[in-house]
Amino acid sequence: MAISKLAVVSAKAELAGDVQIGPFCYIGPGVRIGPGTVLHNGVTVVGHTRLGRGNVVYPNVCIGTPPQDITYAEEPTRVEVEDENIIRECVTIHRGSSKEGGLTRVGSRCYLMACSHVGHDCRVGDGVIFGNNVLVGGHVHIEDGANINGGAAVHPFTTIGRLAYVGGLTRIVQDVPPFMIVEGHPSRVRGPNSVGMRRGGIPQEAIEAVAKAYRRIYRRGRPRAEVLDEMENEDGWPEEVRRLCASLRASAAGRSGRYRESLRKKPPA
Repeated sequence: MAISKLAVVSAKAELAGDVQIGPFCYIGPGVRIGPGTVLHNGVTVVGHTRLGRGNVVYPNVCIGTPPQDITYAEEPTRVEVEDENIIRECVTIHRGSSKEGGLTRVGSRCYLMACSHVGHDCRVGDGVIFGNNVLVGGHVHIEDGANINGGAAVHPFTTIGRLAYVGGLTRIVQDVPPFMIVEGHPSRVRGPNSVGMRRGGIPQEAIEAVAKAYRRIYRRGRPRAEVLDEMENEDGWPEEVRRLCASLRASAAGRSGRYRESLRKKPPA
């Protein structure tokens, strides 16, 4: 174990034998860090936080600090960061609140670029990329393989679908459908993310079917619910198109185009 003499590591933290911790890091009690994880200088990890194996955490990152929620009352909530993530300079990942399971989770093989933020109670899937300065509000769910470009801001309780692509500086206030490109002011669906789907291992036939579904849903000027009714009763669509249709149905059922708003706990009277 390589721990700098200038780091502060609680005796109540659990560290694997080959963890590397640079100078001026602070590792609080209750933290668990898995094998092969490297923390560069000035990293803060506190609270009930677990880092898996093979993560690389760059200077001035803060993981497990309290949520920016005025109702938070020091409940023992958690952060889980899985395996083989790259977390660049000044990223912040806040622990969960008591409003939704008390957990903020980041999956495996994610790349969180400098100064990005993961708010409380978020669920970030595997293989997700955040550009610099991406800001993700509380209770957001981001599915596997999504790519969110620099300066994008994501409204709380939003869902960003699998292999979606969000353009830089985009303001996301509604759910982003899977396999789609969303960007602009106001943000809107611009087309299928064919490149992302190909890189994500989606078969070419399914990519072409998603492109066909996009034209039918977004380009023909017909009511979306009517189009979805037709497509859901047709045979032959691949799982990716079925998933796209289900996502659009769910978003339409949620408040302000955000499905997860329908799950939000109402404050006491």
